[in-house]
Amino acid sequence: MPAGRESLLRAAGAALSARPWPAVRMVEVAAAAGVSRQTLYNEFGGKDGLGRALVRRAAEEYLDGVDRALAPRPLCVRDADADAGAGTDAGAAVDAHTDADAAGRLAAVAEWTVRAARTRPLVRALLTGGWEPALPAPPPPGTRQALAPGELARTVRDRAAAALSPGEPAWRCELAVRLALSYVIAPGEDAIGDRAAAELLRLLGLPAVPPPATPPGAPLSAPNRTAGAR
Repeated sequence: MPAGRESLLRAAGAALSARPWPAVRMVEVAAAAGVSRQTLYNEFGGKDGLGRALVRRAAEEYLDGVDRALAPRPLCVRDADADAGAGTDAGAAVDAHTDADAAGRLAAVAEWTVRAARTRPLVRALLTGGWEPALPAPPPPGTRQALAPGELARTVRDRAAAALSPGEPAWRCELAVRLALSYVIAPGEDAIGDRAAAELLRLLGLPAVPPPATPPGAPLSAPNRTAGAR
């Protein structure tokens, strides 16, 4: 993205963080970016165009985070050798690592989704379809920039299925996304933590590290009260 356009979007994003979108003025955005109002209009065509660009930028930044969460974590050869020395077949050790790695990457996507939706109202709106009056309007249906409800979640599912090991079922990637969205729509008392991530992996049927022990008498988080009730 050209530096000038990015600086304009940063200024518009900062203005949106400070006040509702209807109260954001183009002249203030231009001044914050150090350009004339005419330059801002030339770049985006008007406030509606600027708002649509902000929405698209929010989607791109969220997907960049998804790609980072899905980045492979290479197997340490020494770990595989140690497993083999302990009586574990080296090939089986690599397979186990692959499964655990897929589980960890899906959990990272889930955690990033919840965190991004909690801190970025545009990401939350894109994922849930709940557009508040304080936000820029989404691109209208039928336009090149339009994002239909659920489209972003399907994009995450497809990227996860493509990034993980061959044969990784798409339904399992979609389940990870949908479980994360459940935290977005009905958040618990805190963000997804180690215990909730481990529960997510168990539900996905993938290996998971044991969750940290809960001290006697300590209250469970909202997700674990539900899990404990099962």
